[in-house]
Amino acid sequence: MVSATAREYREMGNHVATDTTLDSPTVRDETTPGRFDQRPLLVFWEMTNACDLACRHCRASAQREPSLDELTLDEGRSLIDELGSLTRPRPILILTGGDCLKRRDLFVLLDHARSQRVPVALAPSVTPRFNVEMMHALREHGVHSISLSLDGALAATHDGVRGVANHFAATLDALTALKRLGFRVQVNTTVMRHNVDELAAIAALLLQMGVDVWEVFFVVTTGRASNALALMAPEIRDVCELLVDAARYGMIVRTVEAPYFRRTVRDAAERGDEPWWSVRYDQWRSDLRARVGAPTHGVRAPSVATRDGKGVIFVSSRGEVYASGFLPLSLGNVRASGLMTIYRDHPLLRQIRAGAFRGGCESCASVDVCGGSRARAYATFGDPLGVDPSCPYQADASRMLSAGVAR
Repeated sequence: MVSATAREYREMGNHVATDTTLDSPTVRDETTPGRFDQRPLLVFWEMTNACDLACRHCRASAQREPSLDELTLDEGRSLIDELGSLTRPRPILILTGGDCLKRRDLFVLLDHARSQRVPVALAPSVTPRFNVEMMHALREHGVHSISLSLDGALAATHDGVRGVANHFAATLDALTALKRLGFRVQVNTTVMRHNVDELAAIAALLLQMGVDVWEVFFVVTTGRASNALALMAPEIRDVCELLVDAARYGMIVRTVEAPYFRRTVRDAAERGDEPWWSVRYDQWRSDLRARVGAPTHGVRAPSVATRDGKGVIFVSSRGEVYASGFLPLSLGNVRASGLMTIYRDHPLLRQIRAGAFRGGCESCASVDVCGGSRARAYATFGDPLGVDPSCPYQADASRMLSAGVAR
C-alpha cells in the first residue's frame, strides 16, 4: 500500500510509470525540515537543444541541429547511473529538449534507465517524428508517461505560438493516440498575454480528452520569451484562482514558476463557499462552468513545496547544472562533478532551500510553501535570492515587475 504522501510524491513527478514503486518510509511530509536537502524530486535533462519548432516563448532557444558538445551516450549513462545509485524513491528523470526524440541514442538511454530502475518521463515535441509507431516504440522501451504542449484552445492561437501551421490539430491527434495507447498524459500550457482568455476553454478541452495532468507555465523572460508575453500580478491572481477551479474536475493541476499557486489553493480552501471575485475571473469561471458544468471533485493540486533548486534540478544538453531551466545561472557541470554533489553542496542551492531570500519573500509567512520564483527574481533583478516581482500577494508586485522590466 502506497501512503497518501507517497502517492502525491509520484503525482508531482509527472505521473511516471504506474508500476514505479515508491518506498513510503523515505517519503516525508512536506512540512518536514530539509525534505529536499539531499536529493531532488525531479531531474530535468535537456537531452538536446535540437528541435524543428520555433516557439516564441522557448526557454532553450532551440535550433534545427544538435550542438557538437552535447552529453555523449556514455556521459548520459553516467548521469543515469548516479540516479540509479540512490536509495528509493529515486528522483524522476524527465527527458526534454529541444526535442528529445532527436537524440539518436534515446532508446539506448531509456533501456539503461529501466535497467537501473530510474523512473523516466518524456516531454517530446509534436512533429512528424512523433507518430503512432514512435509511441509504440516508447511504450516498448518502458515509457509510461508523456507530456505535450498545448498553448491555445484555438488553432490560430496555438499555431501562432508554435510557429507551425496545423500544429494544433497534430497535437490533439497525438493526445488522443496517447490516451488510446494507455499512456499517462500531461499537457503543458504556457500562460501569456496571447492566450490567457482561452484558459477556461483549454481546461475544458483537456477534461473532455481525459488528460491526467495540466501543468501551467508562467512566463520567465529567458531564451526567446519576451517581456511582452508576461502577465501582471492582478492577472496572475485571477489565473491562479481559475486553475483552482479547473482542479475540481478530477484533473491534477500544477504550475511552473508560480509557486504562489499553492497559497491560492490553501486560501481557496479556507474561504470555503465564498469565491474569489474580480470581473475578469468571474468571466473565466462562468466560461469554464458553461463548458463543463459544476465541479465534480475536490481540488486536485499537489502541495509538495518544491521550487527552483529545492526538489528540482536541471541539466542542460552540455551538462551544465541549473536550479531550473528558466534560471540561466550555472552551478557546475556533470562532466566535472557529480550531480548530487552539486545539488547538495552548492551555496546558492543551500540558500534557496533554507529560504534565505531578500525583500518581500524574506518576510513572507508563506516562504516555506511558496518561496517565489527564483528564476523570475533573477530575470528581473539579477538576484536569484531576491523578491519574486510577479507575486500577486504583494501589494506592489506590479510596480516591481514593471520597474524590473524597465531596468
